[in-house]
Amino acid sequence: MAPSTVRGLALPAQLTSLIDRDLWRHPGDAVLTEAIPWFEDPLAFVKNSEQMTFASRSLDMFADDPHSAFFSVGRGSRAVAPLELPWLDADQAVLIAITRNPGDDGALALDYRTDPSNPRIVGSDFWTNPPSVSMEGRSTCLFCLRHEPGPVD
Repeated sequence: MAPSTVRGLALPAQLTSLIDRDLWRHPGDAVLTEAIPWFEDPLAFVKNSEQMTFASRSLDMFADDPHSAFFSVGRGSRAVAPLELPWLDADQAVLIAITRNPGDDGALALDYRTDPSNPRIVGSDFWTNPPSVSMEGRSTCLFCLRHEPGPVD
């Protein structure tokens, strides 16, 4: 298993292994609701490093557009002070799941700020709870889910 990188950031070995074995799949809406009950909009997993690179380009758009500050995405390399949660540093993040329905404006990301070798998983469900833009997570919660295809509503 060769290490995979997205945007110059190494994907965790556990995620790379799931991708390589075609096991990084949506486990079903019920399983995700149990794991992250505060995330109300349905998610789609980003399948591989190429698609993660493409999906993560939206972080650049939000970070570089001053009129999109309400999405709480910036660049730590340009910030006066370190970007902390609820802000996401576009230079230190990779999207691994996005909302299934266009316009729901939510995602799960690997956040490399705390530990580049073990990024935490953070999420934002903007329209469900806009003031908090809750970027919280545990470094392994999604990788420990049952990764067999389940019913997707």
